[in-house]
Amino acid sequence: MDAPSHEIPPCSVTDPAYSVTDPGRLDRFARHIVLPELGGAGQAALAAAHIAVIGAGGIGSPAIQYLAAAGFGRITIIDDDLVEPSNLQRQTIFTESDLGQPKAEAAAAWVRRFDPALQVTPVRARIDGGNAARLLGDAGQILDGCDNFATRLAVSDACVRLGKPLTSAAVGRFQAQMANFAGHLPDQPCYRCWVGDAFDAEDCDTCAADGVLGAFTGMAGSMGAMMAVRIAVAGVSALGDPQFGQLQLFDGLKPALRTIRVMKDPGCSACGAASVQS
Repeated sequence: MDAPSHEIPPCSVTDPAYSVTDPGRLDRFARHIVLPELGGAGQAALAAAHIAVIGAGGIGSPAIQYLAAAGFGRITIIDDDLVEPSNLQRQTIFTESDLGQPKAEAAAAWVRRFDPALQVTPVRARIDGGNAARLLGDAGQILDGCDNFATRLAVSDACVRLGKPLTSAAVGRFQAQMANFAGHLPDQPCYRCWVGDAFDAEDCDTCAADGVLGAFTGMAGSMGAMMAVRIAVAGVSALGDPQFGQLQLFDGLKPALRTIRVMKDPGCSACGAASVQS
């Protein structure tokens, strides 16, 4: 396997996608900049950050909106589906005028309208183990909001190989789980450490069969965006604590939130000791 990096890819603020010191940008992000936990340095780091979002569905859709609103300078959107009427109940980035259009392209068009200063790249593809490293190679961090274990594991494994931090968010009916992972670091788990090797696409329930509340996926997507911000500003602001391996479990019916610490699995086939040596 590729030699893993042992550090989070740094945010370079020397050549940002735009200058946060421009008067219009200062006004746009004033509520961020006055936060002592974020500040101007944090906003500059967001401007220089490149994030890839897997899936523009119930989780990815609101996540993309909040990532754009946060000022991520570059956003790559990877999805192979078309917009359908049933998506509009929860995928807030789309409207009826987008029906039949590729989700990645429609979501990218929304970002361009929302903030023309951002660089957004739509990729109409289904990500898997064969293409994940190629599709994710340019991004500094990843947010995965896809709807099946096979894709989540392929993305996680690629992040380990590429040395990139991963934000993972998933929903099943009224249960949500969100976490940042950094399996490329020697003391941190990857997503596979949490779920193991047993899952594939056939193991997954679907929201078409089980149902899903639109507002609940929005909550998971928003928290995923918040976690991605923490990664982007790591090392430059107080908010920059990625909290790797701290899995947030949210029960939407009670409601209740609890945190589980995911430990690195020495026998993990992606990031464990044996895999690193191979």
